[in-house]
Amino acid sequence: MKIKVAPSILSADFGRLNEEVASVESYSDLIHVDVMDGHFVSNITIGVPVVRCIETGLPLDVHLMIDSPEDYIEDFVKAGADYITVHFEACKDVKGALKMIQKYGIGVGISIKPGTKVQVLKPYLHLLDLILIMSVEPGFGGQKFMSSALEKIKWLREQGFKGEISVDGGINGETGSACVKAGASILVAGNYIFGAKNRQKACESLRGK
Repeated sequence: MKIKVAPSILSADFGRLNEEVASVESYSDLIHVDVMDGHFVSNITIGVPVVRCIETGLPLDVHLMIDSPEDYIEDFVKAGADYITVHFEACKDVKGALKMIQKYGIGVGISIKPGTKVQVLKPYLHLLDLILIMSVEPGFGGQKFMSSALEKIKWLREQGFKGEISVDGGINGETGSACVKAGASILVAGNYIFGAKNRQKACESLRGK
């Protein structure tokens, strides 16, 4: 399985966002975009207008850490999202939200917080292209990796899930390797990439190079 690297722009310099994206584009597979509303999580980041302005040839992996994401799916699709990931905990109607994303013909994703049991996703596995396992509490970058994520990844693969399993939070060369061994296929990293002196080496190290 090819390991994909998804730099999280949460750790980029928003004042020159497209330059930051360009600096990692050649070494990455997706660009991970964290959207936060100050309600579902305590932080506030970017919205539709910024997503629309991101210039990249890579797929945009848009992670909606917002309440009632169903109300905004169409807007983010029009802004250029290639994947939309909603939070299990934030949806009024989980299946309805996933079907809505599916209707637009883009990648269907769901995420769970560290405290949510992975088994809640079992009824939805057939609808999903991507599952994002949070290995930190969502909201802020730079937190320490929670190893409980590894058992969740293993469980999903044991259920026969063949889609992408992405992991976000505290990812570096060491924790990324552990996630890949457990069955992850996408590693999301913010500080580890954008805070590195050599961003190419940081990306390559997540692939075990």
